[in-house]
Amino acid sequence: MSAAQPSLTPEFVVAYRDMMLMGLSNEMQTTRKVLAAVPDNKREYRPDPNARCAWELATHIANVDVQFADGIADLKFVMESEANQAQTASELAASYEKEFTRAINRIRAMTPEQLLTPIDFYGVFNLPAVMYLGFLNNHSIHHRGQLSSYLRPMGSKCPSIYGGSYDEPWQGQETASSAA
Repeated sequence: MSAAQPSLTPEFVVAYRDMMLMGLSNEMQTTRKVLAAVPDNKREYRPDPNARCAWELATHIANVDVQFADGIADLKFVMESEANQAQTASELAASYEKEFTRAINRIRAMTPEQLLTPIDFYGVFNLPAVMYLGFLNNHSIHHRGQLSSYLRPMGSKCPSIYGGSYDEPWQGQETASSAA
């Protein structure tokens, strides 16, 4: 027995899309910093024999985030082989930013009817297109967290993600009470 689907209105899906795309745009900037921090001379690093190496993980993030976003916009998921041809971490980060921005702009242009269109996800889910934005966000954050944990053991610095890190301390505003 399947659970009842909530009734989504065109107004809700547009507002949800806009909120999620704002968040995804912010997350993209953070992910870009993590991708760029992978040292090119240590990209084969893996913390465990069963783990992906840093370059496999970095290219997975860059490719799948874009393919998933394009799948939402295409109303069909066709995950292809990971085809990003970047040779360095800085090339990968720049390509990720360019292609992910392109893909989320395609989602931004979708009509409410398109956002409400169910998309089959390999027989596992069949949800309205807009609902996959949460999956995209979680996938990206999950793998970015894995990759960021590789950085220091590879001799790199961990950028600020949700506030400062040891390597990139938070540069927030001084509060009125601390200025007194």
